[in-house]
Amino acid sequence: MTGVGLSRFAYAPLLPAIVQAGLLTGGQAGALGAINLGGYLVGAAFAPAIGRALGLGWALRLAMLCATSCFLMCAIPGELLWLAPWRALTGASGGVLMVLAGPAVQAVVPVAMRGFAAGLVFAGVGGGIVIGALLVPAMLPRGLPATWLALAALSAGLTALSWRLWPKVSAPPAMRLPKLSGKAGLMVLSYAFASVAQTVHMVWWPDFIARGLGEGPARGALFWMLYGASAACGPALYGRLADRIGAGRGLQVVMAIQAIALALPLLSHANPILVLSALCAGGTAIGSTALTLTRAREIGGADGPGLWRISTMAFGLSQTATGFFLAWLYGASGGHAALFGVGLGAALLALGLALATARR
Repeated sequence: MTGVGLSRFAYAPLLPAIVQAGLLTGGQAGALGAINLGGYLVGAAFAPAIGRALGLGWALRLAMLCATSCFLMCAIPGELLWLAPWRALTGASGGVLMVLAGPAVQAVVPVAMRGFAAGLVFAGVGGGIVIGALLVPAMLPRGLPATWLALAALSAGLTALSWRLWPKVSAPPAMRLPKLSGKAGLMVLSYAFASVAQTVHMVWWPDFIARGLGEGPARGALFWMLYGASAACGPALYGRLADRIGAGRGLQVVMAIQAIALALPLLSHANPILVLSALCAGGTAIGSTALTLTRAREIGGADGPGLWRISTMAFGLSQTATGFFLAWLYGASGGHAALFGVGLGAALLALGLALATARR
């Protein structure tokens, strides 16, 4: 919940408020979101080494403390150059938590329950989105510094609650990275394109509602809460589906629904259509991560943790590049339609690769 749910996703409902306050332009605000994604990539890359150096439990605890500290620093008013390093460090803490927490939990659950367990782990991300969607609009009337401080307080509370609850498993050993051939390569490539598709809703959805449609930040936060509610419920449901039909077929379902989520805002701005888009996008964004974790273990076997690490790094790299590209594209086009078009194309490619993986 802290590492990604708050550290990454709580920024989305803040984005239109930061732009309206005149601290950043729309393009700069999008670039700040991309900087956070870049930090995530670095954290994911070095997570195993950090786990071996500090021990798994302490690596996870310190990552949560890092996220909390960065929220505090963001409360000090500043422009892009001040906020960028703190948002990068916040992303890095999320990368460490994402790489280490999932395999740590899966190591202590029965094989038949791994899909469901992965879903529960990543449901915390959706819970963080919902809490952020409720907290940010409530605190924004008090100012941006107060909002950042509230996020820091919440992160500190979650850190304290989880301090003694992490599974007692060994730190991940130094692993060789598996060869990316056949199903493994197609799975990683599909996950990378899925990350491109997900970036549109992850970074721009509340801003699309608030400024793109002129509905205001409160309305944007409401639609963001719908996204978060779906993200909280979706991973466990998709994980259970994977336990029944296999993670490979489950991923095909997720990728198809993801494409629908991106197509809907291009077809209509009617409220029912936008609600459906938010619900489809939230569940599939986090659900694809939970199913990819399970699929990596199915395909990789003993190399599953290494394959999961490569998948996470590919996800982070493509999402970082997409974040900067979408920030530029928004500035160049002056609207959100082009962003959804890019996301839809990537979603269709991810679906095609998921189908190709099954055929192999």
